[in-house]
Amino acid sequence: MKDIMIGVDLAKSVFQVHGASMTGQVKFRKKLSRPQSQKFMAEQAPAIVVMEACGGAHYWPGRS
Repeated sequence: MKDIMIGVDLAKSVFQVHGASMTGQVKFRKKLSRPQSQKFMAEQAPAIVVMEACGGAHYWPGRS
């Protein structure tokens, strides 16, 4: 496992992704659409991933 932790803030249309070393050094910050976030995460080395979401983040248009 790489020395990195990826934080993901889930929202309706975009994800805010923040990468940091285990000591807290910022590695990256990105604003990604849902399709971009899936591709981005698939390209990452194994890492600890933490997620944060509000109630509205779980709404998916077109789903009943």
